[in-house]
Amino acid sequence: MTNAYTLTTGTRPLIVSMPHCGTAIPLHLQDDYTPRALATEDTDWHMPVLYDFAKVLGASLIVPHYSRYVIDLNRPPDNSPMYPGASNTELCPTRFFTGDPLYQNGRSPDRAEQLTRLEQYWLPYHDALSSELSRLHKLHGHVLLWDAHSIRSEIPWLFEGRLPDINIGTASGQAAHARICDAVMEVSNSYPAFSFVHNGRFKGGYITRHYGQPDKGVHAVQLEMCQSLYMREVPPFDFLPEKANTIIKTIEAMVLAALTTLENLP
Repeated sequence: MTNAYTLTTGTRPLIVSMPHCGTAIPLHLQDDYTPRALATEDTDWHMPVLYDFAKVLGASLIVPHYSRYVIDLNRPPDNSPMYPGASNTELCPTRFFTGDPLYQNGRSPDRAEQLTRLEQYWLPYHDALSSELSRLHKLHGHVLLWDAHSIRSEIPWLFEGRLPDINIGTASGQAAHARICDAVMEVSNSYPAFSFVHNGRFKGGYITRHYGQPDKGVHAVQLEMCQSLYMREVPPFDFLPEKANTIIKTIEAMVLAALTTLENLP
């Protein structure tokens, strides 16, 4: 364990990344934020609980400690927008998902502070993720990176209407073999209660687009799902175990389908 993340190493060609589940904000930065920001409402809540099954599958897992409000691990280091023409969150976000300011007046991070955060929090996570991908690739000849996310089902600042329940992103098919994409989406037929979409509003962020190189044996899939499927979307953001049971089974089925397909690619 480092100060920035926890890495659990596994034995199968699978690593689960959860870049937005951290909740810590360093003490020396807290006075810069609005009081509301310290509750980190835009966290991808309860992800380690939802993906606890991955340990049994033999997966590696990487989990950050710090909030996306400090730095967004799923954004490129040059802060270029992931979705041109739409509302985008930044490398060092300055707004809540509601569009309201995260920082006290005049206290948002300047470029020097952004570079400091890049070095202290972003780079360690990505160095560890890259190293673990390389280790698993050397062991198996291929590897699946599953980038795990969740979000409130309705956020007008980011998208219109209600988001589909389960949003699979493979960078428009560029980040993973087509058979892996097909296998993941095929699971939807077994869970008709949920709405599924492939490469819709969320096609995959920096992690999916940067690391997904199927021609080199590295396949990346992002799963963005509605938090309403397993928790209360309002404070205190309670986990609802009985409600979560079905979505956990669904996620496990998707991950297993992708992994099995990977292991049987020619």
